[in-house]
Amino acid sequence: VSTCDHSVFSFYEDYRPCCGFEEVLDRYKQMIPYLDLSGPTSFAPLIYAAISVVENSNYQHHVLVIIADGQVATSKSYSIVSPQEEATIQALIDASFYPLSIVMVGVGDGPWKEMQPADECIPARAFYNFQFVNFTDIMSTSKDMAKKEAAFAFAALMEIPTQYKAAQGLYPPEWHEEMADPWMILPPPIEVLERDDAVAATYAPAATFLPTDVGNDASVEQVCPICLRNPRDMAFQCGHLTCRECGPTLSTC
Repeated sequence: VSTCDHSVFSFYEDYRPCCGFEEVLDRYKQMIPYLDLSGPTSFAPLIYAAISVVENSNYQHHVLVIIADGQVATSKSYSIVSPQEEATIQALIDASFYPLSIVMVGVGDGPWKEMQPADECIPARAFYNFQFVNFTDIMSTSKDMAKKEAAFAFAALMEIPTQYKAAQGLYPPEWHEEMADPWMILPPPIEVLERDDAVAATYAPAATFLPTDVGNDASVEQVCPICLRNPRDMAFQCGHLTCRECGPTLSTC
């Protein structure tokens, strides 16, 4: 699978979300040896994928966090906007019609000069939905780690309350829905899927299915800790419990 600047792929074949940042980082480390990172850079595919998540959640407010080591690919001429810049700007405009806040975290030396004023230069939005935070600048200060972490959290989240209020009851207008194309999220690359199959074949934790009669009013203790949705009806020899859908996805226990 190739995404370049026109699409994105899911971390898992079944498109399930990761449970917490630790799983995101672990899965990223598993996948990165099988990926070829290349440009040009465009954030439009990520933004449109996030829009689809908002739509599928009945327009609940979401926060898209983009962690990047460089800005959108720019044109060699300052007077010309690159296709990637144009696509990203349009995606930010489109996203402003949805309850979606976008926080971009810059890691490394960038360059970031085009990202700093980006929010003020994008017209025709329903609300200001974009915030850029230079993680490296904050962490390079001489303050102690606790203060640097607090400064980063403040910078990343400072606009969220205002954006949340502005996006309450926000739905895309009919003309916007008619113009929007459905967005396709691709499965992981075949090399990653082959790696997952190999791991599953070498380690398949023995499991027992348990009878369950858990309804919608299930307590937190009865719900699968991975998907936080289905009842715990699959038991492993180690004593851990999950649901039947999430259990087969585990490679270690």
